[in-house]
Amino acid sequence: MAGEPIEPQRSPQAKCNRMSLQNESREHPNGQKVRYAVVGAGWISQEDFMPGVEHTGNSVMTALVTGDRTKAKELAKRYAIARLYDYDDYPKMLESGAVDAIYLAVPNSMHRDYAVAALNAGIHVLCEKPMARTEDECREMIEAAGRTGAKLMIAYRLHFDEASIEAIETVQSGMIGDPRFFNSVFTQQLAEDNSRAKARFWANPLPDMGPYPINAARHLFRTEPLEVFGFSARKEERRFDEIDEMFTVSMRFPDERLATFTVSYGANPIDTYRVFGTRGDLEVNPGFGFTDPLRHRLTIGREVSEKTFAKTDQFGAETKYFSECILEDRHPEPDGEEGLADIRVLHAIEEALETGMPKPVMLRSERPSRPCREQIIRLPAVKAKELVGAAAPGGS
Repeated sequence: MAGEPIEPQRSPQAKCNRMSLQNESREHPNGQKVRYAVVGAGWISQEDFMPGVEHTGNSVMTALVTGDRTKAKELAKRYAIARLYDYDDYPKMLESGAVDAIYLAVPNSMHRDYAVAALNAGIHVLCEKPMARTEDECREMIEAAGRTGAKLMIAYRLHFDEASIEAIETVQSGMIGDPRFFNSVFTQQLAEDNSRAKARFWANPLPDMGPYPINAARHLFRTEPLEVFGFSARKEERRFDEIDEMFTVSMRFPDERLATFTVSYGANPIDTYRVFGTRGDLEVNPGFGFTDPLRHRLTIGREVSEKTFAKTDQFGAETKYFSECILEDRHPEPDGEEGLADIRVLHAIEEALETGMPKPVMLRSERPSRPCREQIIRLPAVKAKELVGAAAPGGS
């Protein structure tokens, strides 16, 4: 999601890049820890990323980049962060020798600039979703990582979550029969003064929330969409002066499968998806969140079973995984190509909205690796701390 506002049965073909290292919260065998700079100290960084770093066992925060000096000092004291920088001093931070990687949580439209600068400096990047504003920007990030050898991972935290992986396994196992269609509703209320309401940040509901159902459908079906179509709508409210309030999207997949989703900034919070097959269906509710335990409701014929998964620290898990990839020199699974795959879908949807016609998803390619059980990391949930100079999208 957009960051801090600033100005100027796993399928046979699935591959996994992680050994089975579940549950542990331990340091790397040689005691090394990846040193992170948090770039953007808004809600998502404070609420979720920063509290989870300590118990990864292999990561530590050594720098913070934010435009608010008061916020910086308070967060530095809370987490014992030694180095503080404003955005103008970002290049100096990259040259400091004090960081190995950054967690990038500035607004969506700014991802490319900050990521490419870090990658060019040989600094690894964990970038929040969506990856970047355009496909060309995504490719610039991928190429920068390729030139320097720095690792680029997009923060798909659900790729390390047990409930999400088990949903993929259930669908792929044939338990619900031939999966025919996917449906998702993902909504929230947006505060009028939130940066997501500003068009320049490219953080309306489609790019900011859409990657969740898009990514889920792609991996549940284990393939890429062929074409998309969509509608948007907005009520006459000041908070929606610059952006549309909601989007409903249809996607056509190979094997005559369909997926639909609705994302909105103007409805009571809902967070669910459901996959329907010829023998049954699987509902995951909540499906994308991190504040409550995720739940499965599986229906086979007339038999219904339910399973609740323990709440875990999803952000700590993705950070632990990325640090493992850095320390052990392994390629991360949700890499730049994974981020680009969702951006291609988002841009096709935007074209369909402009023309009122279905649009093909161009440059489609099958992913060489997808999330799998060996990537699951179960870290205990952490208690959120009081926000400093920041607020959740719906307000404090």
